[in-house]
Amino acid sequence: MEELDQVVTRMVFENYGVEKYHDAHVQSTSYHLRFNKYKNPKKTGMDVGLKPHTDNSFSSILHQNQVCGLEICTKDGDWIVFYPPPSSVLYLAIWSNDRIRPCRHRVSLTEDEERFSIGQFTFMKEVVSIPNELVDEDHPRLYKPLEHLEFFKEIKIIDGKPDRVIQEYCRI
Repeated sequence: MEELDQVVTRMVFENYGVEKYHDAHVQSTSYHLRFNKYKNPKKTGMDVGLKPHTDNSFSSILHQNQVCGLEICTKDGDWIVFYPPPSSVLYLAIWSNDRIRPCRHRVSLTEDEERFSIGQFTFMKEVVSIPNELVDEDHPRLYKPLEHLEFFKEIKIIDGKPDRVIQEYCRI
């Protein structure tokens, strides 16, 4: 999965004309793998597997079993069931200066089965900052540099909405 992340990240960097930063980015990347098991909702009496949030990792790759449950919030605030391709990748908004928007999502449990997913999350050992190439008159700098791993040490003390914490933490 690390290789997949590196290939997709290279494509994103190339698309934005900042490919010269890719090798340093890879060297600074820390990978974290999480296995998730959501129990059968009829047995637990709960239909929420994961509350609404956006990931605070630099990128996230998700792979899930056949049991649906991932929902995405539209711009209008409606929740829709998302049927992702076998692996999906999400990116941190602060690096892209909001060109790539974080995807607010949740897990709802409606099927009479357990749901499993594997998520690979990347965190940066170095400071995350907006490349100068992504700042111009039409796109002024929106975020101050972020010490990504330090942010996660402090995140528990930040009082904010779980889907906007990172923006509240480092927005200019």
